[in-house]
Amino acid sequence: MKIYTRTGDDGTTGLLFGGRVPKDSPITSACGDVDEAQAALGLARSVVERNSEVDAFLVALQREMWVLMAELSTAPDNRHKLAAGQTSVTAVMVEGLEALIDDLAARADPPTEFVVPGQTPSAAFLDLARTIVRRAERHSLAVAVEGSLVVPYLNRLSDLLWTMARWQEGESLTARAHQD
Repeated sequence: MKIYTRTGDDGTTGLLFGGRVPKDSPITSACGDVDEAQAALGLARSVVERNSEVDAFLVALQREMWVLMAELSTAPDNRHKLAAGQTSVTAVMVEGLEALIDDLAARADPPTEFVVPGQTPSAAFLDLARTIVRRAERHSLAVAVEGSLVVPYLNRLSDLLWTMARWQEGESLTARAHQD
């Protein structure tokens, strides 16, 4: 099986469950932003300890990004084919982000001034992912259909990534203090 199909050579791309849109459509832009955010989460994962708590959080988030891309890349007339939690975002997914934000916020002291990203590699990559998620949220507004939870999910995800970055900075500071 070859990786290339040549079907996109005409400047279109396929949608989940059928249909095609131009590669510069709002749907493609929103999906591309979510894809980029997922890759940025992978970048953050590359600098954290494998099988750590933060690694597990990031893998779970990356998998949920597939759900967002599936929902965004489905034409409105095919939405009935979406499966909750597998190809469409659910309230439980949004609530899970909120619970994680609350848990991590309780573990790290909030900053008392504006944050300058880059205190640690993991926090810097999480901040980068947060900014990409914010762009994905803005672009998803144009394509998310009524009743979709993609936009609320992305909104909470950016809050979570900010919180995770601050938590990682605190974790790093704690680890450094014990080494000194």
